[in-house]
Amino acid sequence: MSTEEGLKRDIGLWGFTSNIINIVIGSGIFVLPAFVSEGLGSAGILAYLFCGFLITIIMLCFAEAGSKVTITGGAYAYIEVAFGKYFGFLATNMLIFGTSLMATAAVANALANTLAYLFPLFNETLFRISFFIVLFSGLATINVIGVKKGIALIKFTTIAKLTPLLLLIIWGSTQIAFENLLWKQTPALNDIGKISLILFFAFQGAESSLSVGGEVKNPKKTVPKGIMLSFLIILLIYIAIQLVSQGILGDSFSTYKSAPLAEVAKRIMGPVGITIMIAGAAISMFGYLSSDTLNMPRVLFRSSMDRVIPIKPLSVVHPKFATPYISVLVFTSLGCFFSITGEFKQLAIFSSSSVLLVYLGVAFSVIKLRQRKDDDSNTFKIPGGYIIPILSIITILWFLSNLTPQEMLGILIMISVLSTIYLGIRYFKLDKQN
Repeated sequence: MSTEEGLKRDIGLWGFTSNIINIVIGSGIFVLPAFVSEGLGSAGILAYLFCGFLITIIMLCFAEAGSKVTITGGAYAYIEVAFGKYFGFLATNMLIFGTSLMATAAVANALANTLAYLFPLFNETLFRISFFIVLFSGLATINVIGVKKGIALIKFTTIAKLTPLLLLIIWGSTQIAFENLLWKQTPALNDIGKISLILFFAFQGAESSLSVGGEVKNPKKTVPKGIMLSFLIILLIYIAIQLVSQGILGDSFSTYKSAPLAEVAKRIMGPVGITIMIAGAAISMFGYLSSDTLNMPRVLFRSSMDRVIPIKPLSVVHPKFATPYISVLVFTSLGCFFSITGEFKQLAIFSSSSVLLVYLGVAFSVIKLRQRKDDDSNTFKIPGGYIIPILSIITILWFLSNLTPQEMLGILIMISVLSTIYLGIRYFKLDKQN
């Protein structure tokens, strides 16, 4: 079934759910458990439950907005439909440049570093550059050929990345020392908040998965079901990994910050366990890249179609494959460039705050979209009136309040620069159709 955008609704519930799981369960889960243990010890599960609650109420807002706004673009589309082009312009640029491209470049470099552990050739500059070119060229080709090919790759990498983690959970659960799971003391709420703020980043990423909303079958039902199902699976896997790792490593858990799961695998499987976990980490990172290459070009595509980004070729659909191929090629080219240069540490500070601002916009969008006269009563609606959207707004503002003054200043500068660019676009009427 083709949409008015010229795209095809080929993504079902499993494909949509896999897409979210694939991009949320990234490289973070291979590292963050040690930090959780360092801050909270055996009570680390509290941080997962807290983050699970926070991301659930935020994703409920995404679910309602996604059932009402079924065009391609995800969070950008929800905000643009609710509040207009200016806020849509801020959202799309924060998603693409403030969050996605920098994270994509970081993960690509992390993938090369991980492979270098087994194959030192990846430390050589020329080989590394060649690897990035081949990597992004391959991802671009797959996603230009068709969304079915992109989703098929994501389904495969989702299964491949979950296999070693599930193996660790199942095998490791038979070797847990239960005294390592006993709480020595109940942590203070402030400590839980600090660790949860760090751990929260392991739950991010679903916002870009929703960018394929214009290619989802029956989105009014598939989007909310896929969001809830995926985060239930993610939360259960995260908690199981933390419990198994804590149960095996005990008080020494926090001393293995570089590769805690590899140490767990080594203890239960021997040297081969290290190889399995490194392979799992590499697959997980590749899975993130494959999902991001599927998702974020759709944001470019839709924002170009709406003239929020006034570059008309970005909204061109391939006549044979029915994919936004120009947007795919532009995104992968930029991702490859930033991966090769690797000079983006300062911009990485903006990544997390950009995501939180987009989340804030989506929560406000739910309230705004409910007030529209053409609101469809058959779409998904969060129970409890405005309680969840308002609670989400308060939660996000609390997260933002934990940013340093330098990070807050960086956000203001970024918004000021984007606002200036937007005013320039409007002044020269670049956002008008030719």
